[in-house]
Amino acid sequence: MRAEVLRSTEKVEFETPERCHILEVANDAGDEFASIARARVGGGGATAWHTLTGVAERYVIVSGKGRVELGGQAPVEVFEGDVVRIPPGCAQRIANIGTEDLIFYCICTPPFRQDCYRAQE
Repeated sequence: MRAEVLRSTEKVEFETPERCHILEVANDAGDEFASIARARVGGGGATAWHTLTGVAERYVIVSGKGRVELGGQAPVEVFEGDVVRIPPGCAQRIANIGTEDLIFYCICTPPFRQDCYRAQE
């Protein structure tokens, strides 16, 4: 890992096919151990069911309120400050159950790669 500061003003948010807006905060050769992205789900929206092959993920809820579903577990409401741990291969989705944006950070180990993403039905 390199010692450096990554400026958020140099990043661009994009919309994904799974109905989520992503800002890649840190996902580059400067850190081979983890990636960080900021996710934003609009009021009433939800991500698609998906898994990450070989990648563990943590959601750190920054603002808004949501409902997360993990594998066969019962849905759980999440709020600012909550952390959601998602092991590799665990089916997941998160819904915004409020009217304001649900914003959370996704921390992936090892770093997220598009080829680890698997859409679920």
